[in-house]
Amino acid sequence: MITSIEPLGKHERRAFSCGVAALDDWFRLRAGQDEKRNVARVFVAIDDRLGVAGFYSLSTITLTIPDLPPEQAKRPPRYDLIPAALIGRLARDQRVRGQRVGELLLADAVRRVVSAASTLAVFAIVVEAKDEPAAAFYRDFGFLTFPNRPLRLFIPVADAIEAMSRAQSG
Repeated sequence: MITSIEPLGKHERRAFSCGVAALDDWFRLRAGQDEKRNVARVFVAIDDRLGVAGFYSLSTITLTIPDLPPEQAKRPPRYDLIPAALIGRLARDQRVRGQRVGELLLADAVRRVVSAASTLAVFAIVVEAKDEPAAAFYRDFGFLTFPNRPLRLFIPVADAIEAMSRAQSG
């Protein structure tokens, strides 16, 4: 059972395996370095029996109006660059498959971005899906596909805030 989602610290990472070598290697070998270099913030889901059961990273990214689908391109002002938050990596350990840990991680990431958006301008939350099943996971939560990059998806922060309000009141 997940007991907390917290910033990456001196957590034991060697046993973690999501089944995607690139994600496992990044988490085990480079996540701490990215933290120290201020290029990503990494958060881990802690399971009371297994230790680290999942993780995600947050950083910033910029978008351009042509990146967006036409119906979404009307929303932001016509600046050269539009600020966004990037959930660059999100993975759950194979040992907790089917326990909705990915959903918990995504919800926590969105909450953190929405909270930051009260003091830092963020138009959208962007995700990079590793494959089509991962993209479908994000689409199930309202993320939209970029026209020219089917594995890069986004949700406007205003839509995320609205969805969170509906979930809390419903």
